[in-house]
Amino acid sequence: VTFCYNGGPGSSSMWLHLGVIGPRRVLVNDPNGNGPAPYKMEDNNYSILDVSDIVMIDPVGTGLSRSVGKGKDADFWQVDGDISSVSSFIKSYILKNDRWNSPKYLLGESYGTFRSAGVANYLQDNLGISVNGIVLVSSVLDIRTLSFLPGDDLSYIVNLPTYAATAWYHDKLSNKPSDIQAFLTEVREFASGRYAAALMKGDQLAAAEKEAVLKQLAAFTGISKEYWDKADLRVSQPQFSQELLNDKRLIVGRLDSRYTSLTETPLAEYAETDPQSDAISPAYITAFLNYYYTELKVDKKETYNTGAYVMPGFNWNWQHRASNGLFGDASSPNTGIDLKNALTRNPQMKVIILNGIYDLATPFYATEFSIGHLLLNPDIRKNISMKYYEAGHMMYVHNNSAAAFKKDVAGFISGNLK
Repeated sequence: VTFCYNGGPGSSSMWLHLGVIGPRRVLVNDPNGNGPAPYKMEDNNYSILDVSDIVMIDPVGTGLSRSVGKGKDADFWQVDGDISSVSSFIKSYILKNDRWNSPKYLLGESYGTFRSAGVANYLQDNLGISVNGIVLVSSVLDIRTLSFLPGDDLSYIVNLPTYAATAWYHDKLSNKPSDIQAFLTEVREFASGRYAAALMKGDQLAAAEKEAVLKQLAAFTGISKEYWDKADLRVSQPQFSQELLNDKRLIVGRLDSRYTSLTETPLAEYAETDPQSDAISPAYITAFLNYYYTELKVDKKETYNTGAYVMPGFNWNWQHRASNGLFGDASSPNTGIDLKNALTRNPQMKVIILNGIYDLATPFYATEFSIGHLLLNPDIRKNISMKYYEAGHMMYVHNNSAAAFKKDVAGFISGNLK
């Protein structure tokens, strides 16, 4: 049995359900817009239902899930409260459906991967349940890698290869390499080497070294040397999304940088919207609610929240006790330590991580960095495998990637059982 959920935090499981996991799938015009209804649905040939039972989980505030009794929404809208409540639901499901002896998997997307690391650890340490494997779809374990915090250069370093992939896709490179994977290997080496060293020097960086780094940044990203210079070598994701195709009055997507849309303000510094979200959200939401209330015949008196963002007072508490450092909850939240604990105490557990190379929301190099810095024992480090797709955060909207997703996840579960 595989327990599945999306991320947000504050998202329902609708996206995975109708995108790749459930028995039905909405068709979208990837990587372009879809316009208003009607939308088309089809039987989903990419589901893993042939190898595993599936339980879609909607955390409190999403779907039909609500706090009741003495419970308050704020108890669940926090890192640790979310981990414990999802874990408790999983145990309740196992109990009610006599699934104690079934192989168990977790499959989360985006913040759902952050959750999965915590849930795997919590199930084992607090509820006596070990999982067989975890599927991390567009992973983030360390929020610091995404935050572009003042005075912290890590986000700039780990985002650079995805900037380069995006520039490659949109033909913004003056000498475009034919092999994108070899190109990204070269960018990774530059990012962790000369670029990281230059950023570490701050305002002590010598002019000649800065000039050399600027030239390479421009060559790799399609963003002008002058722009990188004004940014002091530090271009954030919203700035990159706004600037790359600004000469065409277009912005590129955060969730999937293959997507573009018109910029509302060409003079803006930051992209004001996400082209992929704008392109597919109406299709997903409309198609899912139509499917939910017509084909599945759920009572129309029940309100399905596609996200908790509509709930009064929704505000996420990011404190995670396990990631606290010397200054307590001043630390950036990180469930990597949870994953390390779970793997160490259950060395038979396997992990597969699915990465979209055009994902600017959870960049693949950030994931590689986070896994590499868990400093795992080599005997359990081999339990983690990586897959890469030529798509973005929701790689399954791309048909070839959806087919690869099915093959990789089904093979992971079946192979692990053997």
